[in-house]
Amino acid sequence: MSGKTYIVEHLDEELGPWSELEYITIAKESQEAGARFCLSSLPAAFKVPERLTAIPAFHPTSQGVEEIYAADKSRVCLLDPAAKKDLSPEDGETFDVFLFGGILGDDPPRDRTSELRKKGFEGRRLGPVQMTTDTAVRVTRIVVEQKIPVADVPYLDYPELKFNEHESTQMPFRYVTGKDGKPIMPEGMVELIKKDADKAIDDLM
Repeated sequence: MSGKTYIVEHLDEELGPWSELEYITIAKESQEAGARFCLSSLPAAFKVPERLTAIPAFHPTSQGVEEIYAADKSRVCLLDPAAKKDLSPEDGETFDVFLFGGILGDDPPRDRTSELRKKGFEGRRLGPVQMTTDTAVRVTRIVVEQKIPVADVPYLDYPELKFNEHESTQMPFRYVTGKDGKPIMPEGMVELIKKDADKAIDDLM
């Protein structure tokens, strides 16, 4: 059991299909690692999908992170693209909780992490390239639990996804690669991306 907690402060009123797949992946990987995954600051009307609530590691809450950890912010690490220091394996000894803004997948980045930065949490960076939220949590876990430095994690930047002989799209993010050398993405994500791409083409016609 790692005993670590990974929190995404959900900053949208709803849960889009991309985020849902990312959160399910984070919850499953947290479960496998013996960690907790918390979705915080959920609006009262927010509907948590059953696929998420079925995973024991998942904990939804309407409370914000600053309320949950009001007594001790020093154990919380904010993953912040604007931080001056990169996350290191040693940070696994310093911090128990790793906080994400639910914002790392924005392209272009909107710096929604600034709302959390104002709350006084200490920040660490995951390198210079934008990541999806599930990738950011995955990299953090690799660094603080497996003790692999950020720079040594196997990455693939801006991968091209080929749907067929004529259709492909380039993703504007950094991904961790699996043993097969391909980017690790949530189950169902490639199909969702293709569906969105087809819809965009239909809208143009």
